Amino acid sequence: MAIYSYKGINSSGKEIKSTINVETMAQAKQKIRSMGVMLIQIEEQKTDALKKQHTINFNKSIKVTDLALMTRQLSTLIKAKIQIVDALKALIDQSDNPQMRIVLSDIRQKVNEGSSLAKALADYPQIFSNVYVNMVGAGESSGTLEIVLLRLADFTEGQVRLKNKIRGSMIYPLIMIIFGSLMIGIIFIFVIPKITKIFISMKRELPLQTQICIWISNFLQSYWWAIIVTTFVLYFLFKKYIQTTGGRARWDRLLLNLPIIGELVMMVNVSRFCSTLATLLNSSVPILTSLKIVMNLVSNVHMQQAISEAKDHVSEGASMTPPLIKSEIFPSMVTHMISLGERSGELEPMLQIVAENYEDQVNSKLSGLTSVLEPIMMVGMGLAVAFIVFSVVVPMMSLNTIQ
Repeated sequence: MAIYSYKGINSSGKEIKSTINVETMAQAKQKIRSMGVMLIQIEEQKTDALKKQHTINFNKSIKVTDLALMTRQLSTLIKAKIQIVDALKALIDQSDNPQMRIVLSDIRQKVNEGSSLAKALADYPQIFSNVYVNMVGAGESSGTLEIVLLRLADFTEGQVRLKNKIRGSMIYPLIMIIFGSLMIGIIFIFVIPKITKIFISMKRELPLQTQICIWISNFLQSYWWAIIVTTFVLYFLFKKYIQTTGGRARWDRLLLNLPIIGELVMMVNVSRFCSTLATLLNSSVPILTSLKIVMNLVSNVHMQQAISEAKDHVSEGASMTPPLIKSEIFPSMVTHMISLGERSGELEPMLQIVAENYEDQVNSKLSGLTSVLEPIMMVGMGLAVAFIVFSVVVPMMSLNTIQ
């Protein structure tokens, strides 16, 4: 199916510009005229040019939820014994997302020309990940594409749920920090300076907390721009540092050693490792390929190193468990379940059990973390406000005593 852009005049006399997806130029002209549009100009859009034009926007315009829905619909159509080319055409007609229609049109054209679906999907790495492409390829090879696509839809939706849960748990504390800091900053910059004039007129020695309060106020008034610049510079230097091999390794090790965050990072990565590996193996993707893909999905470099060593062990015909145990990052329950699954030939179910268990633990941990952070932040804000109030009240009381 080709994509044609056209310009014409509708029945109201207004000039319109749009695109249409049909097989041939003749069909495009016929369909445009049937819509009551007087055609002025029409030309076929080259797919490569369209891809180049929209590459930057694909990630933003095609959401993961749209991808999961498309995957589930494609699975249903293939299960109904509809050919892939016809199934893709149905998805193009149903899709409300113009970017998705462009992508699906190109994929359909390539499949129609003899390309495999996996190879056509691989041309859009910003939309279809390595996991997606490899699972589709395995499904095509084994003749179980509809089952694989259904698993992919479930897997994609599960990853989105976990990510949204983490983001949702962090929103409230972040809002508290931003607004709390903003209110305290306003007090120091606009309120304290007015009160400071009264303190100066007293010509008496001020309490230590009041002197500190005035110093902070003067510093914020004079160097607020330096604080903003320094914050951006430090953030830029930090991003550069963690992009280096040594910096990333030290940062990831620090994250793992932090009291509460370290355990949460470990749980999220273990859940991602187990769920992705189970999904790939269930879809008949070779274990070495699966481990290579999973290694790139795990965010912590130390866990990546452990998985890489496990892949080397498997390539030599050994168990993947020893390197995971040696890393001292993967919990003993995880390594025990993996070892048990390897010995019994039930690795995929064991990995799925571990993934579900750790996803539940992540949800529980996030809920607990939010409930703990809330009172801590309230107490912190209360102490900051109390410090400001006492810094102002004590000299005022002294002034009243003099009077």
